[in-house]
Amino acid sequence: MGFGRRTALAVALAVAATVVTSAPAGAAGRWTVSLTGAVTAVVARTGAGGLTFAVTRDGTTVLAPAPVGLRTRAADLTRDLRFLRRVDRVVDEHYTMTTGKRLRRHARAAETTLSFLGTFGTRLDVVVRAAADGAAYRYVLPAGGTVTGEASAFTLPATAPAWLLPYSPNYEKVRVETTAGGAPAGDYGFPSLFATRDGYTLLTESDVDGRYSGARLVHEAGTTDYGIKLADAAVTGRGPFATPWRVAITGDLATVTESTLVDDLASPSELDDTSWVRPGKVAWSWLSEHDSPRDPVRQKQFADFAARHGWPYLLVDEGWDASWAPDVIRYARARGVEVLLWFRWDDLDTPAERARWLPLVKSWGVAGIKVDFMDSDTRARLGFYDDIARATARQKLMLNFHGATVPRGFQRTWPHVLSFEAVRGAEQLKTRASTNTMFPFTRNVVGSMDYTPTAFVVSDRDTTDAHEVATFFVYESGWQHGADKPENYEARPEALRTLDELPTVWDETRLLSGRPGRAAVFARRSGDRWFVGGIFAGPATTVTEPLDFLGPGHWVADTLRDGPSGLLRETSTVTAGERLHVPIAENGGFVTILSGR
Repeated sequence: MGFGRRTALAVALAVAATVVTSAPAGAAGRWTVSLTGAVTAVVARTGAGGLTFAVTRDGTTVLAPAPVGLRTRAADLTRDLRFLRRVDRVVDEHYTMTTGKRLRRHARAAETTLSFLGTFGTRLDVVVRAAADGAAYRYVLPAGGTVTGEASAFTLPATAPAWLLPYSPNYEKVRVETTAGGAPAGDYGFPSLFATRDGYTLLTESDVDGRYSGARLVHEAGTTDYGIKLADAAVTGRGPFATPWRVAITGDLATVTESTLVDDLASPSELDDTSWVRPGKVAWSWLSEHDSPRDPVRQKQFADFAARHGWPYLLVDEGWDASWAPDVIRYARARGVEVLLWFRWDDLDTPAERARWLPLVKSWGVAGIKVDFMDSDTRARLGFYDDIARATARQKLMLNFHGATVPRGFQRTWPHVLSFEAVRGAEQLKTRASTNTMFPFTRNVVGSMDYTPTAFVVSDRDTTDAHEVATFFVYESGWQHGADKPENYEARPEALRTLDELPTVWDETRLLSGRPGRAAVFARRSGDRWFVGGIFAGPATTVTEPLDFLGPGHWVADTLRDGPSGLLRETSTVTAGERLHVPIAENGGFVTILSGR
């Protein structure tokens, strides 16, 4: 298998560019970067010779000036910086994904590299990009060095509503709604969403791997600043040594939610051939029956369910044994169902372990693996992600991460990674509609989210059955694991009929309406069919959505929603000039499948 070549220089500079120019410093020590004039990144000098980064949208400040700079063992590059030069170019790339809100991407951004000289002759480059949907910056140490910290920060309006995730290395805590200035002191995980100046801004990072440390936001009570805190005390790299991108996606809620900026900023694919990478629905027993992965007979029953309903995969989770796993795999494959196997990460964390297990399970006929419990953002643990991605790609084994960090563009670089957990999913056995309606605008913006949806078995939930079905559609994940048992699905034949029709990858995604913690309604296209669905938190209502994205002619609308005594299916004929009207129960949901006549 061929892999693309990656170097530190490639990470810092790799992208197809147009004309490169050099320009002197502005008289006021202020540099702006903008692609369209709508989103503008502003870098400015401070009186102490330091730098700040700010973002405006349509002339209005959304991120006020906040510090920029690195501290290294050789020099303090947060002050006393002497400007050297500015280099501008336009980044213009087309690339294809195997997962995500849309498969074909076009990334276009203005890029400026500002070069400075610090103490002891240490050079620092600040690379800034501005696109239609946000801005980002990263640092490059041309001679390499050891980073001991970043001055990097973002400054928000004090009263900006905020949807923040108290940090933990598996990103599974309860997300809270607060304000930028009122949030308690502490560390917060990416991505973090703020309502800013007639729109929204989502903060995160991109192009993070084993060459650097993962980061999180740190906030002091009573301030509006959110600084960057690294997981490692020091990170050393050879020159040119590039940090990850510090990213601000900004615009109206649709712009932020539909954005692919995190992937746009990531390193290009390492794989020359992705024909073996196949997303799809997965039958999975662990959540509904924790002991069932130890039972080969029960696993065959789940394989039978998958075969009956055209679900291409069965995941055999923690508890499988090598003495019977090959027999289950043969049984499933004879029925057209491929098998995925669970591994704890530290069973694969050495080259010897990977050389033992990966060829072996491949020889059994396994299609992919789930790797669990990494629970760290350190450089060493991020290096494991690189190692296992490369090793599985060599065996043509697809990959899913649980107990994991949040996606930071990794699925563009390694397209056989079908999903990440990094969410407080259904396995917590406590489902709340208000939390569910935050995820589409926060966690799922930055990459596939293995929430493991549609768990009727969870008794501690305030969601309706239609809400549960709709999470299968609203949440994007290349592998979508149905979290319930066959008996519970087949007891709800209308739910199962809709689940069986849903794809897991999309040619197009549009946010139709919503607000974090209240509602999320999407339209997605797969081939020549459109799907519309939503999840809601709050009192019963009626959703009314335009259908102007449809093509000409008449379309059959097949809608599943909550009825007075269970799930209800309704069919109607609509056109692009009409609106879709769906009654929604308290904390309910719906899915509509639209097919041309």
